[in-house]
Amino acid sequence: MNDIIKTKSGTAKGSCIISKDVIATIACSAALEVDGVSSMAQRPTNLRELMNSAAEKSVKVTLDGDATALDVYVNLFSGRRIPDVCTQVQQNVKTEVQSMTGKPITRVNVHVVGVTFEEPTGEEDAADGEE
Repeated sequence: MNDIIKTKSGTAKGSCIISKDVIATIACSAALEVDGVSSMAQRPTNLRELMNSAAEKSVKVTLDGDATALDVYVNLFSGRRIPDVCTQVQQNVKTEVQSMTGKPITRVNVHVVGVTFEEPTGEEDAADGEE
């Protein structure tokens, strides 16, 4: 029961159950939409946390009553301002998860795990050879 979130729908009687995995998947998609995020990173785990999905390995969903907090682990491209990218990730993840689930998100913690150095494309190599 700890892995699901119950929300009440305003239009119908009853409840909707949303799993943590669904929230983690939405958060991953939202984070990857941000310019400067190269990929999701694997979060540190202990032996008690055996997870199945890739989304849950990159996003930790913490439920405490009505409060929902997310820890998002990302790799960024080099040359980007880390505070700016992290702020954008926070805003995008919060907006997307709240709009898709109807569950208020109280906190989005962004953890930068690594930096990805961009490989030069073939076009840049061709331009260097023409000079």
